[in-house]
Amino acid sequence: MKTGVKRAVLGVAAGFVAAGCMTVQAADAQAFNWKKFQGTTLSILANNNPIANTLMKHRHEFEQLTGMKLKVDTYQEQQMRQRLMTVMNAGSDEIDVFMSLPSREGLQFAKAGWYADMSSYVKNDAAPGYDFAGLSPGLVKDATVDGKLNGIPLNIEGPVLYYRKDVFAKCKVAVPKSLDQLPGVAKQLKTCEPGMTPFVSRGLKPALPFTFSVFLHNEGGEYMKDGKSQLCSAPGKAALSLYSSLLKDYGPPGVVNYSFYQISSLYKDGRAAMAFESSNELRNMMAGGARLKDTAITLLPPGPGGLHPTVLGWTAAISSHSKKKEAAWYFIQWATSPKTQAELAVDGIVSPRASVADSPGFRKWVDAQPVRKEWIDAVNQVGKLGESKIGYPIVANAESREYIGQAVTAMILGQKTVQQACSDADAKLDKLIAGN
Repeated sequence: MKTGVKRAVLGVAAGFVAAGCMTVQAADAQAFNWKKFQGTTLSILANNNPIANTLMKHRHEFEQLTGMKLKVDTYQEQQMRQRLMTVMNAGSDEIDVFMSLPSREGLQFAKAGWYADMSSYVKNDAAPGYDFAGLSPGLVKDATVDGKLNGIPLNIEGPVLYYRKDVFAKCKVAVPKSLDQLPGVAKQLKTCEPGMTPFVSRGLKPALPFTFSVFLHNEGGEYMKDGKSQLCSAPGKAALSLYSSLLKDYGPPGVVNYSFYQISSLYKDGRAAMAFESSNELRNMMAGGARLKDTAITLLPPGPGGLHPTVLGWTAAISSHSKKKEAAWYFIQWATSPKTQAELAVDGIVSPRASVADSPGFRKWVDAQPVRKEWIDAVNQVGKLGESKIGYPIVANAESREYIGQAVTAMILGQKTVQQACSDADAKLDKLIAGN
């Protein structure tokens, strides 16, 4: 896998290129048996995010179809990875399927040998109508390392800007058209609505690179050039300064502890005017219906470097230590099948399948609310323009994100100037890069 290159080339509603990275030779309709592993219990390790939560709403369909049972352990993202690392380092077979982000840990986990290769299952044991070629080729490529298929895409997502159009109208504030307008807009909102948080995005160290990366790339920056960290470049400093000052001056108290859980809750409860967060959070943002009529959605405005949204997708992966790999593959192909993906789509999970994005049922759901139309239009742009450049394109990508987070949070807390923060981070990152 090569991180840092442009991923999905076509929008979601327009569909993806209908060519897969491999040719699927699905099993004959009479030969395939969903009940083949009846009585088996599969252990699933999941992230407590909208994808897993929505998928598990339909778990009874899988259990009825296959006669298998699911044992699902759900944790917040960092705790999930800690649990996974403990189990995998011990060589334990207690986890069969786990959720993974190729853009974050793909190279690391592949190098450690933690993924089971699903290439042969896709070619030789796919259910009739599974249509592997219908999945996004870009996201399949992200999940492939050295010719081994390490996961199957579950969704496509990227950060988008949720904003209160009623508050903007009341305060007579225009939606920012460029990055440099964001502070002025936030200041106007703070003056007009002092009890409301003008702007919120991720402040938690390991989580914030997902949203900060868009600022960096829109400023015209890159994380790495010629084997060296670039946070102290002019665009790097601009991005660090803008992101940290927005959260310091216009974010909520304790923002350095904010990830998508806290951001969604703050916005849903009407306590934020702008929230820059994952497109996946639509369902949580709109929960209860209060925000359905007053919210609009767009991309983060462009900067000197243009418009460079982040795009990624979670995958379902099989543990290399599992003793139930074939049964685990049955769960994954059910979870990523056209039928299941269509069910997830009407709960706000954008499918990596073009057939789902273009289906009448999904279009009807989208058209039922204006905010959904704006949401899917924004995700379409993410799919067309997006890049999976989050952190450094090295095996130790996860560790690189920690250093990015340290630089930003130190500035939010007023502990370091931008020069101190970027210099300290670049020194640590250069050592990390040299060791990979």
